[in-house]
Amino acid sequence: MRSVTLLGSTGSIGTQGLDVIARHPERFRVYGLAASGGHLDLLARQTARFGARHVAIADASKVADLRDALAAAGVNAADVEVTAGPDAVIALAGAGADVVLNGITGSVGLEPSIAALRAGSQLALANKESVVAGGHLLFESQVRANQINPVDSEHSAIWQSLRSGAHGEVARLVVTASGGPFRGWKREQMTGITPEQALHHPTWNMGPVVTINSSTLMNKGLEVIEASRLFDIPPERIAVTVHPQSIVHSMVEFVDGATIGQASPPDMRLPIALGLSAPDRLPNVASPCDWTKAAEWTFEPLDDEAFPAVSLARHCIAASEKHTAVLNAANEQAVHAFLDHRLPYLGIVDTVRAVLDHMDAELRGNPRFASVEEMHQVEREARLRADRLIDKAA
Repeated sequence: MRSVTLLGSTGSIGTQGLDVIARHPERFRVYGLAASGGHLDLLARQTARFGARHVAIADASKVADLRDALAAAGVNAADVEVTAGPDAVIALAGAGADVVLNGITGSVGLEPSIAALRAGSQLALANKESVVAGGHLLFESQVRANQINPVDSEHSAIWQSLRSGAHGEVARLVVTASGGPFRGWKREQMTGITPEQALHHPTWNMGPVVTINSSTLMNKGLEVIEASRLFDIPPERIAVTVHPQSIVHSMVEFVDGATIGQASPPDMRLPIALGLSAPDRLPNVASPCDWTKAAEWTFEPLDDEAFPAVSLARHCIAASEKHTAVLNAANEQAVHAFLDHRLPYLGIVDTVRAVLDHMDAELRGNPRFASVEEMHQVEREARLRADRLIDKAA
């Protein structure tokens, strides 16, 4: 039986991870739960149902409210350790559970990822910012071979497909994209897009930031960066293809011309389950494809003119790890501004590009982060510059 700590337990990844665990109580025991503190009643119910003995919330001001919620859920105060603050989440991640599922959103997830790796835990990683923003800081934190289990559906698909050959036999990685709600649109059609339109994803049910990123295809740009670093493949050997059915989650092309992919109806429980149980597979996790029914799978080239985010991400990974951190930070600010109706839709990627242009010379001067704190400093500067551009455009 594996002990599991879930970071971001009240979010989409965390709740689906607990659903997988609930279906396989003989395989997993919940050691700890961590959340931001925005959904205390849900966190308390999770604690009661799964018997977690350790709970951490990032917002230290809500400890008393959490204790009240735990009591209301029937949890004996003596049976659970409650800690609070960002350091508490990091400490819980590094407490030595067999598996740590990191479903935290944002680069704040980097230090918990590092803590889990240093503690020797298997890291089921759904926090792409750990890879995109953290760069070598993550991979030089005493990572042993096969210690990171990718949970993003695309990277899990590549991870599974790579079992078919050796690293030296890989010709290309092929990352699939649904195309989002504006697939087939031209740039001139996008001037009046509203947040409500952009939040209507045709395939996946995700949080607002990820959903907007999927609509601009910035999510796919971040995934190219993540794939390059996770699998040690240069970005020029990573292709992106638009696959609106979201059945083939990504592929690996080998040197002999064979292409191996992973296919299943879109359900995040599948990559989450494999992240928790690898190298074993769990039964009855998600519904497979129904081969008794006619189906059509289509693949289309990416329109770089309409969706320039992927090209921008390729530029950043070729430039430096600091550029990728700025890309991510500036994009988050621009997305929030768009959701708040303070920035037009096309202004999201335009703002990110402008921030990168403004910071390019200083980033190239010393391209690698010396510490996590330096990464946060660069991110803060990127967010500040993005905010200035957004305010100026308002």
